[in-house]
Amino acid sequence: MAFFQKLIKKFTDDKPKDDRSAQPYFGTIKPDPNFNASRDAAALQKAIETKGVDENAITEILARRTNAQRQEIKAAYERDTGKNLPNTLKSALKSSYEDVVLALLMTPAQFDAHELRQAMKGLTTKEKVLCEILGTRSNQEIRLIKTAFKEAYGEELEHDIKGDTSGDFKTALLALCKATRSEDSNIDDGLAKSDAKALFEAGEKKLGTVSSVFIDILTSRSEAQLCKIFKQYEKVGTQGLNNAIEHELSGDIEDCLMTLVKAAWNKPAYFAERLHLAMKGIGTNCNTLTRILVSRSEKDLLKIKQEYKRMYGKTLQEAILAETKGDYEKILLLLCGEN
Repeated sequence: MAFFQKLIKKFTDDKPKDDRSAQPYFGTIKPDPNFNASRDAAALQKAIETKGVDENAITEILARRTNAQRQEIKAAYERDTGKNLPNTLKSALKSSYEDVVLALLMTPAQFDAHELRQAMKGLTTKEKVLCEILGTRSNQEIRLIKTAFKEAYGEELEHDIKGDTSGDFKTALLALCKATRSEDSNIDDGLAKSDAKALFEAGEKKLGTVSSVFIDILTSRSEAQLCKIFKQYEKVGTQGLNNAIEHELSGDIEDCLMTLVKAAWNKPAYFAERLHLAMKGIGTNCNTLTRILVSRSEKDLLKIKQEYKRMYGKTLQEAILAETKGDYEKILLLLCGEN
């Protein structure tokens, strides 16, 4: 509920702006114009061999290169030293700083696959991580994640989801895994009206909720189309669709479908909220901080920073400074770019 209250003043038009077409690039990490993979590989080797390890040198190199450049560094390091760079760094580093460095050396698909695997590994499942990744990635990104997952773990992503989730939540995740969600930017007004009516009749109007209707619509319509549905729902329902979902559903399926709603309405604001919650209260969820800053650094982290400041009255960097320390803090701040 608080998420939408913070957005209400900003979004008053019938259709929210589409960030993807407003500017060509919203990332904080840009290619190093003087990039030399072999030189960076040699500098990393020197930093690793330095007594006590030179974390500053490692940070300066890896957090100032794009993912594509880091993949070249990995290849150059193995070619020049005969060693695997991630494994070498893993043995030299520790704690949350190690996690960021290793995340930066994975491709985006490999990192998402790793995070999904970790979320379903062990006795407890981190459902919100599953919602975050599968609810915000494009069809092409999900296809690449599935390929990376199979290559890394020898089984299909869907296999793990079926084994670790159940009920409506499992149904929604598997629907997203199909990577067939519409990505058409054109809006069908007639379909939006009929979908809004169907959602109202499956929820508010009915005693009990037909969750399958919510799942079918929210996991298949494009983000632009969903925004139109939200506006149409206001005309047929007694409350906004976000409130209807909160009242009609609960638990993991509510979280999953609310992720789709929030991401459609304003994806940077969704991630800003996730970062805020990771640093709110006692203790910091370093896994969430690392995952979002690494995965969005070449996508929309500039927009996330803007939304964070607007929503919480302080910069993302100020929050990170208050919640983290040492080399972990330094590398996160560098990923955030300039203020």
